[in-house]
Amino acid sequence: MKGLVHKMQPDVLSVHNLRKTFGVGSAAFHALKGVSLNIAERETLAIVGASGSGKSTLLHMLGGLDTPDSGEVIYRGENFGKLKQTERNRIRNKDFGFVFQSFFLEANSTVQENVEMPLMIAKVKNRRKRVLEALDRLGLADRIDDRVAGLSGGQKQRVAIARAMINKPAVIFADEPTGSLDSKNGALVSDLLFELNEQDDAALVIVTHSHELASRCSREIAISDGILNQPAQLAAQKAAQ
Repeated sequence: MKGLVHKMQPDVLSVHNLRKTFGVGSAAFHALKGVSLNIAERETLAIVGASGSGKSTLLHMLGGLDTPDSGEVIYRGENFGKLKQTERNRIRNKDFGFVFQSFFLEANSTVQENVEMPLMIAKVKNRRKRVLEALDRLGLADRIDDRVAGLSGGQKQRVAIARAMINKPAVIFADEPTGSLDSKNGALVSDLLFELNEQDDAALVIVTHSHELASRCSREIAISDGILNQPAQLAAQKAAQ
């Protein structure tokens, strides 16, 4: 089922004229070239594009994982670039959740130790109860004391989702969340992400090569050579496929 369209919702996140260049001189790579974008509360948004198009760079800017050379990132009316580092860190930990293709889990730590990390940073007490509740939703409550190294790829990604949702974030960013999974586990992870959007009211921003995953979102945008394609261009591209 296609992701819900939440009309007339205020923007949870917006970026204005973002520019980002890696390298200098003849080796310079212009990853973003003046990108502007608004994301509504509870929206589901897919960012698609070829490798090297700038989509992961854009997601990192949206999530505050990297800073633009110029332009603004606005989260619920606050200019990210003007906040103190401690406040930016607090927002990333509490209000944003991240799911990556490579999981970014501590393999030799337990499932609980991985999932509770955002709670530890936020100095939350009674963490095991919260972790158990999250894992139960994802069918992994019985693996709470297992080491991550012994889990399958699909289980690792569900642990990553549990970690992303543990602080009940306003936005979940997923960068190729099904890219390293087989079709069965990929479908399961996709379903879980959209359930979080619908049940927890979290906006969902997905970078993906998967047309099937992108089609489930309420909105899809394409980026090419660091520039967002206009809706008319994207529609024409789809019609030509």
